[in-house]
Amino acid sequence: MNYLNNPNAKFAILLALCLTIFASCREEEVEDEGLPLPVISLQETSAAKNFEYIGSIEGVESVEIRPQVDGILEEIYVDEGEFVEKGQPLFKINSQPYMEDYKNAMANVNLEKAKLEKAQSDVERLQPLIDNEVISEVRMKSVKADYQVALSSLQQAQAQAANMRINLDFTTIKAPVNGFMGRIPKSIGNVVKKTDSEPLTNLSNVNDIYVYFSMSESDYLYFERAKNDTLSKKNKVNDQVKLVLADASIYEHGGKIDANSGQIDRSTGSITLRAKFNNPDTLLRSGNTGKILMEEIYQSAILVPQSATTFIQDKKFVFILDENNIAQRREIITKGRSGDNYIVDSKSLSPKDRIVVSGLDKLASGIKVKPLQRGQLTSSL
Repeated sequence: MNYLNNPNAKFAILLALCLTIFASCREEEVEDEGLPLPVISLQETSAAKNFEYIGSIEGVESVEIRPQVDGILEEIYVDEGEFVEKGQPLFKINSQPYMEDYKNAMANVNLEKAKLEKAQSDVERLQPLIDNEVISEVRMKSVKADYQVALSSLQQAQAQAANMRINLDFTTIKAPVNGFMGRIPKSIGNVVKKTDSEPLTNLSNVNDIYVYFSMSESDYLYFERAKNDTLSKKNKVNDQVKLVLADASIYEHGGKIDANSGQIDRSTGSITLRAKFNNPDTLLRSGNTGKILMEEIYQSAILVPQSATTFIQDKKFVFILDENNIAQRREIITKGRSGDNYIVDSKSLSPKDRIVVSGLDKLASGIKVKPLQRGQLTSSL
C-alpha cells in the first residue's frame, strides 16, 4: 500500500511540519526580544558602610580583691558569680594575732596617758611655787619638757594603736564596690599573704561596661577626619557604635567611644580605643568578647547587589543595559559593603542605570536582554 495515500500519514506529516515552523518562529521571536533576565534600575539611597573591630569587655569598675594582712583564711561569705554590694563582707582572716597586738597597743596608750597625767600634775603643782618665787624657773622648764615628752609618747602610742586597729579591721575583707564575684582560687584553711601574686578574687561592677578595641592608624585618621569634616554633608560617621556579641547578635544598647590610648603602638601600628555601653540587665560580664561595629553613613549612595557582580582577577564587573537592552560588561569601583550590597563609586555607575541581577553566566557583552522586571534597589538601612 502506498504510504503517501494513507490519510493518517498525510495528517502526521502536516502536523510535524506545522510544529517545526511554529518552533522556528518562536526561536526567532525570542532571539528578537532578547534573553529574558531580571533587571533593576539603580537609584541614590542612604546606606551604612560597616567597620568591624575585635573587642574585649570589662566592667567599668573591675577590682582585684587582695588581703592587706597575712593570715589563715577562716571564712568565705560569698560564692563565685554572686552579686555583692559595697561594704558587704567577703572573706575573714584569722584575727586573733591582730586582736592581741591591738590590746597590747591599747595598754601602751593607757600607760602613756598615766605618764601624761603625772607630768600635767607636776606642772600644776609647781606653778604656784614659781609665781611666789620659791623655786627657779629652770625647774619649771624641766617639768614642762617632761610634759611635752609624755604628750608625744601618748600620741605615738595612739598612732600605733590606730595602726593595730586598722590591721584588725583588715582581717574582714569587704567589697569596695557593687559587683559580681569572680573565681575564688583559695579555700578555707589556706594561708593568704599581701605578697600573693594571685588575688583572692576579682569584683566587677557591670552596670556599665567598657569595650576595648584597636584599629589601624589609617582607619583612625579616616574617622577623625570624617568626624571633624563639617563642610561635607554627603557622608558622616555615626556617633553611636554597636556591639556584635559572640552569638552574632547585635547588643540591644548602643554605645559611644569615650576615650583612646592617646598614642599609636609602634609595634602594631594601631591605637586602642574604648567604647562605653549601658548594661542594665547585666547580660555582659568582664571577660566577654565581641566586635565593635562602626558605621559611616552615606546620604546618597548607589547600591549594587553582590549577586549582580562578577570577578575577573581582582576586579568587579556588572552587566549594564543600554537603551536597546544590549548588555555591556562594565568595571565598577566599590567603596565598601552595606548589608548584601556594594556601595559603588558614582564614577562607575549613575542613578537610573539598569543592571542585570542574575543569570550572569549566560551573558556576554553584546547580547540582547529582555528585562523580566524593573525595580529600584531599596535602602539597606
